[in-house]
Order: sequence, then structure tokens, then C-alpha cells
Amino acid sequence: METAQVNMSEQRAGLRPLEVVSLGAIQYADCWELQKRTAEAVGQRTKRDTLLLLEHPHTYTCGRRGGRDHILIGEEELDRQGITVLDVDRGGDVTYHGPGQFVAYPIINIALEGGRIDYHAYVRTLEQVLIKTLAHYAISSFTIPGFTGAWVLENGAEAKVAAIGVKVDGRGVTSHGIALNVSTDLRYFSQLVPCGITDKSVTSLQKLVGREVSMQEVQDVFTQEFSAAYGFIPVPSFDPRIASTAAG
Repeated sequence: METAQVNMSEQRAGLRPLEVVSLGAIQYADCWELQKRTAEAVGQRTKRDTLLLLEHPHTYTCGRRGGRDHILIGEEELDRQGITVLDVDRGGDVTYHGPGQFVAYPIINIALEGGRIDYHAYVRTLEQVLIKTLAHYAISSFTIPGFTGAWVLENGAEAKVAAIGVKVDGRGVTSHGIALNVSTDLRYFSQLVPCGITDKSVTSLQKLVGREVSMQEVQDVFTQEFSAAYGFIPVPSFDPRIASTAAG
């Protein structure tokens, strides 16, 4: 991690640089540890706000509400398919991560003046960023009261195209984030009750537009919309220690 203090004159000038780190494919557990280290540095102001962009191999994660009982296959089948199951400290129930799914983990300080933290406003903003990202592909998406994420109408029924599961610590530093199905193999969702929701389906960007979609383009569009929503200037970053974590 960086050891130099963040240039506070940049913040006073309103520049608010956002380090954008593209990790490629990375194991969930490795990235979770990376998030923790990055969040600690952001909280101590020894690192700028950071946005991690990546994909995970086949993984089912269970949030603070649990969700292992919503995994519909047993250990033997999980092992056969090479699916890792982890209990993590984000909000929500069980979900799937895998190839073809765009994942973004913002690690930023959302504490307002006086130290006030508006967790719900942060989630609502992430939803709007996802909605604007999907609009780039002429997809009309929306939110549903009582649920998080971005939703679409598919064959007349509500379907989730992007999920949100976040953590905000006592300092206001965020971790975990969003997962947008780009070209995800949706069959992996059929082996669980996604987010504990029994009456709604899951879809993907590629399925909705009926053509191949560039993962790099999705990353670029999301980064642009996220930066605009929070007043950041995205700065591509390369940290060899992060890169070695991703490669390992």
C-alpha cells in the first residue's frame, strides 16, 4: 500500500482522484483480503479512494443474513463443479460470482460532515450507477422497493441483472460492492435461491441485448458513471503488489 499521505490539497480543490485498479480474474478469498488491506489504508488516509474491477472464478458467497440453506446442491456436487462456498461480511444472502460477471468493489470513504454515514444513500447511489450503466446499452432497468440491485422486465416478469452487497465500517469506508451479469452462465444461479428471493429470476446483459458485450467496455462505462455520481476523477493505477495477489 502507499505510505505517503493523500495530498489533501487535491481534496480541497475538489479533484478527488479515484484509483481504478483492474485485477482481471482473482480468487474471492484473495480479493477479500486485498479489500481489507485497502480499506484500512483508505481509512487511515494513506491511500486514496479506490475502485477494484475484476471477475471471480465460480464462487457462492453467503452474506450476513446467511444463505447456506439456500444452496440447493451438496458438497460433492460443489466439489465436482469447482465451486467455492464462503461466508463473508457483506450484507445480504447467498449469491453467485463467476466468469463473465463484472464485479466492482468501491473502497471509498462516504462519511459526511460531522462523521455521519448514510448507508442507504450509498446503496441507492450504486443502484443509480448500475441503471445508468445499463442505459448505455439501451436497457431500461429499475429498482424494486424492498430489494436491492438493478432489475429489468424479461418476458413480462421481473429479473435481476445486477446485485449489490456492501459493507460500510465505522469510519465510513466501504467494501464489497456490485456484481453485474454480463455474459454469466446463468445455470449456476439455478442451483441456489439467489439473495433468498424465490419468486424472481436472474438474467444477463448479453441475454438482454442479444449480442456479445465487451467486459472492458462495461468496466469503462461503470467507472465513468460511478466517478460522475461521486465527483471523482478516475486515475488508472498499477500496484505490483496488487497484481501479484491477482496472479497468485
